[in-house]
Amino acid sequence: MKHIVIVTGSRGEYGYIRPIVHEIERSGDLDYSIIVTNLHLLPDFGFSVEEIERDGFKVSDRIYMALDGYTPASMSKSLGVFLVSVTDALVRLSPDIVLLAGDRGEQLMAAVAAAHMNILVAHIQAGELSGNIDGMTRHAIARFAHLHFASSEHAAERLRRMGEQGFRIHLTGAPQLDELVNGGYAKPEEIAGLFGLDLSKPVILLVQHPVTEEYDTVAKQVEETLAALAALQLQTVTIFPNNDAGNMEVRRLLERYRLPFMRVERNVPRQIFAGLMHVASVMVGNSSSGLIEAPCFKLPAVNIGTRQRGRQQGNNVLDVPSDRHEIKMAIERALSQEFRQYVKENGENPYLGDGQVSRRIVEILRKTEVTEELLKKQIAY
Repeated sequence: MKHIVIVTGSRGEYGYIRPIVHEIERSGDLDYSIIVTNLHLLPDFGFSVEEIERDGFKVSDRIYMALDGYTPASMSKSLGVFLVSVTDALVRLSPDIVLLAGDRGEQLMAAVAAAHMNILVAHIQAGELSGNIDGMTRHAIARFAHLHFASSEHAAERLRRMGEQGFRIHLTGAPQLDELVNGGYAKPEEIAGLFGLDLSKPVILLVQHPVTEEYDTVAKQVEETLAALAALQLQTVTIFPNNDAGNMEVRRLLERYRLPFMRVERNVPRQIFAGLMHVASVMVGNSSSGLIEAPCFKLPAVNIGTRQRGRQQGNNVLDVPSDRHEIKMAIERALSQEFRQYVKENGENPYLGDGQVSRRIVEILRKTEVTEELLKKQIAY
């Protein structure tokens, strides 16, 4: 059986791989191992490895890598720790393919290790743009990846212009949309009960991550967002950010702003998060979910700052700078009947999702022969 090793270090990318692992299990002729690392193993962020195990998936390795401090220097050192450790795991597991998703640093380290060990690297969500270090990381992964799974024609064309050979690029769509398209999310009554929400009134879902390159102003940026929410006083569910540099400042602010209408969660399972998007009136922050997943629910999204700059987006998104007045006005516009109707009628998702993306990706993995032509890359330009 062809053996696929999957690496996951964050809650977001677990949404990419979850439906794919289900498809691998159904295939009958593929085997897999999951290497879990970074955010999944941190109690302060909800210890989400337990969600992976509750889903019944095989976790072969737990690689602890995150150094405390949450500064640019601790981020860099943490990646070095992971590179050393994941190399040992790959030696032991001896996979045919390493499957990576997204644009996080641990994914890049796994790509570097696997490529140097002559193991085929496949990359989900290849070729997209975003506005911070993650964007550079995604395109660095592309240089080490042998197979690219693109979520849109824009992303596929960008890979071609980057010099990636055409036979390596597969336009598959975004696998994290499969479960949403197929209704795989918690029902409104469950969400209302879990978070104490009155669904007859507006609900804000807030997810704002620190921007690594703007480390010195992270606290100010999040304070602007929280000030806008304080002025609106609408029921809000807030999810802790990822553990990039600046995370400590964001968490301190969220704890300090414990407003009576705001519920702060360290982590929520994937199906609950999707259920929150389903019932929310607007998503606020700088998460890619506002651009990729939110259109599935015709959910307006207020996208703050530069983190998603340049990323393909639909008509559900309102871009604003990190300014409390601009954010407040954008939320009010997003909540207006006029804008909600506009999104309902025009909010097509630019990321391809027909409920069959994971099946296409797994079928490509099944049929791919690990040949010398695939492993020895040539830049096409």
